[in-house]
Amino acid sequence: MSTHIGAAPGEIAPIVLFPGDPLRAKWIAENFLDDAQLYTQVRGMLGFTGTWNGHRVSVQGSGMGQPSMSIYANELFDSYDVQTIVRVGSCGGLTERVGMRDIIIANGACTDSGINRTRFHGLDYAPVADFSLLRAAVEASEALSLQDRTHVGLLYSSDQFYTTRPELTEPLVAHGALAVEMETSALYTLAAYRQRRALSICTVSDHLVTHEETTSQEREQTFGDMIEIALRAATA
Repeated sequence: MSTHIGAAPGEIAPIVLFPGDPLRAKWIAENFLDDAQLYTQVRGMLGFTGTWNGHRVSVQGSGMGQPSMSIYANELFDSYDVQTIVRVGSCGGLTERVGMRDIIIANGACTDSGINRTRFHGLDYAPVADFSLLRAAVEASEALSLQDRTHVGLLYSSDQFYTTRPELTEPLVAHGALAVEMETSALYTLAAYRQRRALSICTVSDHLVTHEETTSQEREQTFGDMIEIALRAATA
């Protein structure tokens, strides 16, 4: 058993959907997986395993931020031999190129975090998605007729939810960043190091330009299109 997940060997599937919110993990398990069984509730970070279209799939909450996410990703990769992690999260739109509830499939992630600077001794590492998952997610969005509100591009993984320097995002947007969240850069880095597959798919839940926002319940329970894309991509 790992320190923070505590599941027994074999309880977690090789494919894991990875929301930050443990209640979103519960909602996904109840609404998308057949015969879902709870395998952990340590620290309230829920995890379930069931099946989707005959494929064994787990869903595991990760918490908010790169440090919390990294704990769970490391344990999934190292202790449970997980091969594929697809983050299914929310993000804040940084440009009017994306609208509320649009879906962003992240081909890469930039960050203000010091985690990778420490790992790479000050060098700049470019964390990118697994291409096979990225391609499968794009194909899934097209098959579901969601291509008009699906974007492929950069996410900005910030360590600060409440920043006092919002102007620092301006050069990132000028260079293609579509939205801000708090996990993808570290997830892609860990997957590359473990030689596993990772992808982030995020739904725009708030918009820093238009100041629109969704409720906590909407963020938890109404992003089904993103989950459908993630499941199709992960099991392709």
